Amino acid sequence: MTKEEKQNFKKIIDEQIQELSIEIVSIRKALYPERGKGPSDKVAHLNFKLDQSIHIQRYEESTKRLNRLKYAYLKIDTPEYGVCKECEEEISLQRLKLMPESVYCVNCMNELGL
Repeated sequence: MTKEEKQNFKKIIDEQIQELSIEIVSIRKALYPERGKGPSDKVAHLNFKLDQSIHIQRYEESTKRLNRLKYAYLKIDTPEYGVCKECEEEISLQRLKLMPESVYCVNCMNELGL
């Protein structure tokens, strides 16, 4: 991978980190409504609890991805970035454009069952 390609991925990762950070703040607000702004009756409370479980799952997934993106950002200037951990071949640029935090190529990911 060229230095220029790595710079482009660095920008992509930085943008995605910013977007995810904003999304996480939004999810936190939905999880914990301000005092007095929560559900007012039993039906609303049940709906809130259902929504809350969805928000918790989104929060956990977003936080995990944010951490993977931050790790990728730290590794981007090293020779490790863009190289599969399993087969040590280069990960395709198309895959990295979709998921810049990828540490496995598609073949190894499928073989490992990830």
